[in-house]
Amino acid sequence: MGANVIQKTSGGRRGRRRGRARPMAEINVTPFVDVMLVLLIVFMVAAPLLTVGVPVQLPETAAEALPTEQEEPLSITLTADGRTLLMDNETESADLIAQLRAIAAERESRKVYVRADGAIPYADVVRVMGALNAAGFNDIGLVTDSGGPRLDGSDG
Repeated sequence: MGANVIQKTSGGRRGRRRGRARPMAEINVTPFVDVMLVLLIVFMVAAPLLTVGVPVQLPETAAEALPTEQEEPLSITLTADGRTLLMDNETESADLIAQLRAIAAERESRKVYVRADGAIPYADVVRVMGALNAAGFNDIGLVTDSGGPRLDGSDG
């Protein structure tokens, strides 16, 4: 009472198609997704390590942090050993105004951050601030560490 199904094979040999692999019509994206997730994790871990600056002992203050901007801020660093760095590149004091004017021509923002070591004389900081003003940067922020003493004598 059952029906038997008879399959016809082309040619005279049975099982001829078993040894041949048919082309796969679908793409397996699982290895691709695995690689992308691993790369994402690697970049998430490595990105904060790439934003390393020049080590400077910043003075502490009770001031609040400034809000972040769209454009990467221009920064000038004055180190304890007398070096002046424009972003990450060391520059001579005589060339500073010319370099700043060239940068000002390319940037929208006139905001610049001055990172000065607490051990250098105040006159050196004011001299750099004057060069910034002469080059057209009139929005100057002094970078400090938070948690310093307040004017009322209490610690922040």
